Amino acid sequence: MPVDPLLQGLVAGFAVEAQEVVQKVTMDLLELERDGLETDALARLYVRLGRHLHTLKGSASSLGMQDLGDIAHRLEDALAPLKANPQKMPRPVVDILLHGLDLFMLRAQAHADGRGDALPDPAAALAQLVSDAPPPEAAADMGAPSHAAAPEAASTGGAESAPVAMPDALPESADTGWRVSVRQVTALMREVERLREVRLRFEERGRELDRVVTLLAKQGLLAETAEARSLLSGTSRTLRTDGEETGDIVEALEEGLKAITTRPVRTILDPLQRMVRDLSRQLGKEARLSVVGSELSLDRRLLEKLQGALVHLLRNAVDHGLELPAQRERAGKHHEGALTLRIEQQGNLLFLECADDGAGIDVERVKKVAESRGVVTSDETARLNENQVRDLIFRAGFSTRSDVTDTSGRGVGLDAVRASVEALQGRIEVASTPGQGTRFMMTLPVDLGSSPVLVVRALETLVGLPMLAVEATQLARADSLRLGKRRAHLEYQGQLLPVVDIGARLGLRAMAPPAEGQPLLIVQSGGKRVALAVDAVVGDRDLVIRPLPSEVRDVPAWQGAATLSRGELLLICRPDWLVTELAQTQVVAQRRALVVDDSLTARALHRAMLEAGGFTVHLAASGARALDRLQTDTYDVVICDLDMEEMDGVQLIAKLRERKETASLPVILVSAHDSAPARERGLAAGADGYLSKRECAAGRLLAEVLDVMSRRGSRA
Repeated sequence: MPVDPLLQGLVAGFAVEAQEVVQKVTMDLLELERDGLETDALARLYVRLGRHLHTLKGSASSLGMQDLGDIAHRLEDALAPLKANPQKMPRPVVDILLHGLDLFMLRAQAHADGRGDALPDPAAALAQLVSDAPPPEAAADMGAPSHAAAPEAASTGGAESAPVAMPDALPESADTGWRVSVRQVTALMREVERLREVRLRFEERGRELDRVVTLLAKQGLLAETAEARSLLSGTSRTLRTDGEETGDIVEALEEGLKAITTRPVRTILDPLQRMVRDLSRQLGKEARLSVVGSELSLDRRLLEKLQGALVHLLRNAVDHGLELPAQRERAGKHHEGALTLRIEQQGNLLFLECADDGAGIDVERVKKVAESRGVVTSDETARLNENQVRDLIFRAGFSTRSDVTDTSGRGVGLDAVRASVEALQGRIEVASTPGQGTRFMMTLPVDLGSSPVLVVRALETLVGLPMLAVEATQLARADSLRLGKRRAHLEYQGQLLPVVDIGARLGLRAMAPPAEGQPLLIVQSGGKRVALAVDAVVGDRDLVIRPLPSEVRDVPAWQGAATLSRGELLLICRPDWLVTELAQTQVVAQRRALVVDDSLTARALHRAMLEAGGFTVHLAASGARALDRLQTDTYDVVICDLDMEEMDGVQLIAKLRERKETASLPVILVSAHDSAPARERGLAAGADGYLSKRECAAGRLLAEVLDVMSRRGSRA
């Protein structure tokens, strides 16, 4: 029956609200078919279900959509016998209610699109619902299918053929506002970022003004400076107030933009609960999906692109990862398989983990399938280690489309999953333990809005840490430190955490135990924690973290860069790199480079590019500091700024050529000047190579270093 045209706008809004209510009902139904719920919890769920169904019926009927009201009424009838005597809901009843909800939403969306007059009469569908519903006296006696029937159910096919219910698109709000393009929203975001930088400059000017007032005060209370001090103090207070108001405006604008451009992660994760449940039933398996981090809000475009990858990973986990219930019990596991989705954001990086407690990846099976499908040759597989074999599941053309009982390996279309992740400038990795399960880890950049960053210092180098990864701060005390032969540990909340010196980790100095009173940061990532020793905590900042250039994006230590109030570049360290065991036991690379530059920005970028090429990189902020370094360390190459105040690049080269130990050391000069005279001056001074800073930013540095080392006959 068509809806009154005068109510059509309200119907569109009702469809969006109904989608939210139906999702809540779906989650409650999935909970009701679980074991182990207390009677009080069951009763509350049934009361809430009844209230939601009654709301759907009343709202639909009030808008003239009697077909929807009838469907909701039938669902209430199916629920009534169990609501009167709360108990675990039998699966056949859950199936009926879920089917009814699907029917309700299909028709609701049709009404919202103005296609209500073309809908068939719902009488046949309602009659089917009634005939499928168990009689009240039988509903209480129904239970879950026995495990003995599982193998037969599993033989119906793989995940590709399973008609699993999933929304075609994320529900959107009713079209009652303005339409804007992505380009317009992005442009507005850039203006907000500019305003944020202005706010940071406000804060910096305020601190400078406070320092001036303090200096004047130290001169004594002279009558000649009284008026100036009074004016400066008043200006400082006003500037501070204006800065705070600017900060409030920036925060309000950013929150408004986030509300427009983001949506909660649960909007794509909640429907996956239904998908896992339906697919498990079709394959004769049992599985439960747990989600951690669904409260995060992310860019809508990113969520839409991620949804397909997560669906595919979970389908593979159920189809090829989890064993049949009887097999799990024989292996000493719970008959219900455990699936976990974990989402965590640290600064501008998003970490997603999809894990199962199934049989794990059968490495030998993967080899055989890869060889049989021509993905690799037998000679190639013979040279691969286990991690490399597991990575074969991401190759194009690798697929085990046979029944799950015939194959325990993974790989149904995982090349498409990797392609989706890499299209978002991310990466995906897999880890597996035979008999215990498999984990897929995805790392993706997010570039919407600012992030809280803690700025710390090691020697003269500033480094940023995502604030979300910093759990606590404290000062080193002898009574809480445990010093071993190779590593120091901090006693923290009943645990011994390894102490990591950020200066040593970044190659700025030799490793040493923390000094008394040195700041220690408790940094966590992926369930691991370390005590990070820093020289000083500069403070927290609200910064926009940008991805690094493509040439250095794979450097494991850095996740991005931000701009400080004076325009300085701040590199943001990856917490997962700091807490991994590899980070604690890293072997010194064969090739070593010394970067000499009085610009923190230049030093940081040169170092990132060289580390991408496998170099161990040490830094020096002046020519004199570089000479000190060369007294105790040896290097394969020196990259030096041409124009430095204390000792320029030409003077440093002259010093190096005077010494026998460094006379043939390759030196590359880098300069902001790209003129022919500057280049000739540098090469005439004895430099082996010359690059402009623009050429370095374009990714030329590493290639030039390797070329110069080759010409000099270095250990490259």
